[in-house]
Amino acid sequence: MIVAQVAAENAEALEAWNGVLFDRFLAFRDLIVVGLAEHGEQAIGLAPPKRGDRVLDVGCGFGDSAQALAAIVGPEGSVLGVDVAPRFVDAARAEAAGAGNVRFEVRDVEIAEFDETFDYVFSRFGTMFFANPVAALRNVRRALVPGGRLVSVVWRQKLDNPWMHRAELVVKPLVEVPEETDEPRCGPGPFSMANADTVSAQLLAAGFEGVALRRLDLPLLIGRTLDEAVEFNLALGPAAEAVRLAGPEGDALRPQLAELLREALAEFETPAGIVAHSSTWVITASSPSH
Repeated sequence: MIVAQVAAENAEALEAWNGVLFDRFLAFRDLIVVGLAEHGEQAIGLAPPKRGDRVLDVGCGFGDSAQALAAIVGPEGSVLGVDVAPRFVDAARAEAAGAGNVRFEVRDVEIAEFDETFDYVFSRFGTMFFANPVAALRNVRRALVPGGRLVSVVWRQKLDNPWMHRAELVVKPLVEVPEETDEPRCGPGPFSMANADTVSAQLLAAGFEGVALRRLDLPLLIGRTLDEAVEFNLALGPAAEAVRLAGPEGDALRPQLAELLREALAEFETPAGIVAHSSTWVITASSPSH
């Protein structure tokens, strides 16, 4: 496994994403990837790369979006997927073995200096955890050719993502997160780019132009059963992060929290499973053409 070179401020997040969060993403991968992939696929459909484009996929995770992009750009094009967590990169490489136009590298985009340029940069929920988003976005912009395009998907506000927010409202009043904890924090969190004005300012400060945000609302399966939806929310998301950071005290509360979450999530129960509303921004921007 390749060891990542990371900015000091991202070291703790790397420990989380390469450790416990990787394990939890793997355990719930069938829910996560299917749900998140639809947001990514629709974003790509709104602003797709061209055949032959050189593509950079930031925060590539298991590599499914990179493989989808590789199919679009064809053998004349190429895709480089990067992630700060070596375990995700290892998994992506294993699953893309044999694909001639996609490869994966361990990179912290906040300090990365790319020795190649790209026509198109994509990120599906891969930019919200940067400790210094302007520095990371500036490196992305520098890696783009003049006029190159960025397409990024990020979560919108909590109120429009009740599958996460409802669980957070249940858990956080009961769970005290200590200032000092042995558990590594995951970074700024999933809603760090929810504010349109904030993320627009970050992109402009990083040197992008033509910044635009489009709202995308989709149903999201968070469990095939209510029990699975409860476990999912106790494994990943802001509520789960609070429980994890609280350590043994959080673990002791899990049975009580599970019962409360069952009540809170019951309204999302449908014949197709536990389905809640989800809402994202599809962000598009470009590198200056001169």
